[in-house]
Amino acid sequence: MTQIPDYLTEQTEETIRRRMFARLPSDLDTTEGSYIWDSLTPAAMELAQAAIWGQEVLRRGFLATSFGTYLDLRCEEHGITRRQAVKAAGQATFTGIPGTVVPKGAIVATEADPATNTASIEFETTQAVTLDGQGKALADIAAISAGRQGNVPAAAIKVIVTPLTGIAQVANLHPMADGADDESDESLVERYLIKVRSPGTSGNKADYVQWALEVPGVGAVQVYPLWQGPGTVRVVVLNADKRAPEEELVEAVQNYICPATAGTGEGRAPIGANVTVDAAEEVPIDIQAKLILSGGATVAAAKSAIEDGVRDYLKQLAFNDSLVRNKRISAILLEVAPIIDFEDFTVNGVTSNIELGPGQVAVLGMVDVYV
Repeated sequence: MTQIPDYLTEQTEETIRRRMFARLPSDLDTTEGSYIWDSLTPAAMELAQAAIWGQEVLRRGFLATSFGTYLDLRCEEHGITRRQAVKAAGQATFTGIPGTVVPKGAIVATEADPATNTASIEFETTQAVTLDGQGKALADIAAISAGRQGNVPAAAIKVIVTPLTGIAQVANLHPMADGADDESDESLVERYLIKVRSPGTSGNKADYVQWALEVPGVGAVQVYPLWQGPGTVRVVVLNADKRAPEEELVEAVQNYICPATAGTGEGRAPIGANVTVDAAEEVPIDIQAKLILSGGATVAAAKSAIEDGVRDYLKQLAFNDSLVRNKRISAILLEVAPIIDFEDFTVNGVTSNIELGPGQVAVLGMVDVYV
């Protein structure tokens, strides 16, 4: 990417003061501490500061170097607004006395961990439910605060915050999902460039990509025109974590682009378009290897580093590359400091690359490493 020139960087206090002195009679005393020096130095300092401000104005004016609110203003010129944070959602199972009602708005939470300074994350029920004859009920819940911190794993929600007589315990059997932070500058710039470099026109493929990305929580999109004949379009989406989204996010994209009454032009899609929005299909990537570790290193630490590295790699691939490269993953293992070497390395049980199909996304599966 072209870099902004070092405009005005040469306008230092010393340079400006020297130019001022050059305009004075040569017989005047301009040494430090003289009347002339003391009189002109404050002005030179202010002018140098103004040059710094000029550099910052220039920086904020171009997409490549803009940020925050200034970037928002730049993008809004093209009708692009920063996506707001989204609350994580899922379900929780309440257990207690049969017939007990759990009201809408009841608050449950994860446990705080003083050892790691991890705060409790609160969720609330979005519907009222009644415990069945076995003393159980499944309720939809959503995080009280929007953001990715609400994407807690299964069994993390254990605390009943709202006093609920007749309720003994609560648990989420599945992870909470689709929580997203306010859109980052990097993501906003990416969407801006998609729009200005691949402008949408009358419902072309670029239009569908832009429309889907406008829905908060969507992290990537694939579009398949004419997938079931003329007038049909398939849109496949990922969430902000580059994973398959929950049904709520899929429905939000469907309703934004083309509501249930297909072809009527009620959403963003043009009249006559029959649009189907689907969640991506996750393909687990299982890794197995025998490790040779440096002295004092543990398998658990090496495994954790491998998982972090492979997750990052797979996020980069998501809807950008359909080939999960065996050698790239093996390189990630060698980048882990405690690993000296490894053998018997396979990805999904083979030593070749893994080819992904349309609408598929690779996600980390089982990591089986040993010594």
